[in-house]
Amino acid sequence: MHVTRDLVDRQLWAGSRRTRLTMRMFGRGSYEASARFSQRLLRPLIGRDVKGLDCSTVWIDRGDGTRLRVRVYRPRGQRTPLPGVLWLHGGGYSSGVPELNGARFKELIDHRPAVIVSPDYRRSVQAPYPAALDDCYTTLCWMKDAAEGQRILPDGVITGGESAGGGLTAALSLLARDRGEVAIDFQMPLYPMIDDRDTDSSRDNDAPVWDSTANRSAWRLYLGALAGEENVPAYAAPARAMDYRGLPPTFTFVGDLEPFHDETLAYVSRLEDAGVPVEFQVYRGAFHAFDGMAPKAEISRSATARLLSAYARAVDARAAVA
Repeated sequence: MHVTRDLVDRQLWAGSRRTRLTMRMFGRGSYEASARFSQRLLRPLIGRDVKGLDCSTVWIDRGDGTRLRVRVYRPRGQRTPLPGVLWLHGGGYSSGVPELNGARFKELIDHRPAVIVSPDYRRSVQAPYPAALDDCYTTLCWMKDAAEGQRILPDGVITGGESAGGGLTAALSLLARDRGEVAIDFQMPLYPMIDDRDTDSSRDNDAPVWDSTANRSAWRLYLGALAGEENVPAYAAPARAMDYRGLPPTFTFVGDLEPFHDETLAYVSRLEDAGVPVEFQVYRGAFHAFDGMAPKAEISRSATARLLSAYARAVDARAAVA
């Protein structure tokens, strides 16, 4: 898919100029080198709090002698239990930190009070699959076990994430369903990275922010020795799952110009075929992560409003059954 400027929403194009230039600069070297450099640039964000929220850091034992850093965000002065939200950051499975989503956490909590938990999961430049998913599942179990102390409502969690975080959200829902240890009541995998195979939209895609070259490189780094194999597990690439029955109700959206368009459509269709309730929207003229790259654009505000509405319904439903 060749993406020319005239195909992109005008407000998105204008509002994302600085981001596009930055992404182009990072893309000049090897993908792994760019991911490592990006991660070094994010170090000053680690531990940064969000104004207006109570923020804290928790360290969780992985069981192998190492510990997982987890950030917890809650309304100021929270005293009573609230619904728990597990949010997984994006970054191509190779970069990113929870603190990047601080503005989103503030927006979500202001819209409906909840406790948002976000792990600093291992990235593919540190360890390939299944390290990131293992960290996400460890955090999910911790939310259940520590619910009382963390003032989280028991017996159900809401999950979400964008891009690779959306892929981990989808994978985590499959894993939680199959293990049956922790209930996920609702999931929000936004423009999820879920298929390591080429689709029509991911093949020869030169859209801004995320293109075919970055996508292939990111998948190779994440899958490690599994890259290119036919037996890639569904927990690594959820588009490969054969059975979507019993997965939680889902909200998602995607742009029509980005590599993940077709895999997201196929994911939604298969969820619906399995009887899973889905709310879904395609945004015309939108590239990858458009809502974060140009949040003031009308199309981004529309997507955010839909997300907040779905999130509010999920939080209200979780609170009602507590």
